[in-house]
Amino acid sequence: MCSALLGFQAPGENGIDVKPRARQASFTRPDAPPAEIRIDSSLVEIPVHVTRHDGSTVTNLPKEQFRVTEDGVEQKITSFNQDDAPLSIGILFDSSGSMHNKISKSSEAAATFFKTANLQDEFFLVEFNERPKLTVPFTPDSSAIFQRISHIKPFGRTSLFDAIHLALVHMKQAKNLRKAIVIVSDGGDNRSRFTATQVKNAMAESDVQLYAMGIFEHDTRKLPQEEQNGPRLLDELADQTGGHLYSVEALDELDAISERISRELRNEYVIGYSPANPIRDGKYRHVRVQVTPPPELHDLRTYYRHGYYAPTQ
Repeated sequence: MCSALLGFQAPGENGIDVKPRARQASFTRPDAPPAEIRIDSSLVEIPVHVTRHDGSTVTNLPKEQFRVTEDGVEQKITSFNQDDAPLSIGILFDSSGSMHNKISKSSEAAATFFKTANLQDEFFLVEFNERPKLTVPFTPDSSAIFQRISHIKPFGRTSLFDAIHLALVHMKQAKNLRKAIVIVSDGGDNRSRFTATQVKNAMAESDVQLYAMGIFEHDTRKLPQEEQNGPRLLDELADQTGGHLYSVEALDELDAISERISRELRNEYVIGYSPANPIRDGKYRHVRVQVTPPPELHDLRTYYRHGYYAPTQ
């Protein structure tokens, strides 16, 4: 599928440029169900991000250096690519009162993130304070997201868990195969109706990758127990889904972290295999991906979703 590459500028409050980068259009597969681990009648596809010990991305590794096991049984890799495929991304933006002095830098970070987008990507925005609200449904126009973020007026407490749940519900309308949510927040949860366990279960069933920029207190032990649960859950969900939680030490780091998340999402290997276990029992399958580093590299790290639920039909 081809599309024209268009640039646009959203002025926002600070005249920040939100032009998408120029790149070759990627393909979509509109007849396939969108998922981070995609399962059809005979294929499982897993996005994998590989880094050096310093966090820099490793690209151009051959298929032969990857090994995949499912429930301890080695699987034959039948498809392998590193395409810059289109993304469906949900931005979850903390608009609680404690974000008052952080909105400007956070909106600039959002602008940086959107610079890697093109017309095949789609986005939505969930703002959360006393309760979460879907303020911008799915749109290819990232400037609409940025303009909304630029005019947020922070107030109230933080319903982080409810926001994640709402995002997963809306993500079911995604058009693209690859999906992720990106969270910008400065605290834990002190307002949600959904529990951490409910959110973890929903994430496991949804096959959505989670990234987060956490502007947390340096010593979370000083926070009430309910607010400590937020950072802990984000770290756990990011690890399980192949994403990453980045703790922000200073607001000036937000731009670089935002760009790094965007680059990671667009430099993943997608490994496909037909499961050796054909039983459709709906049970959870544990997946492990290993990389044999080439001689010039060592201590490589892999980030990927740790498993999926088998189909039942």
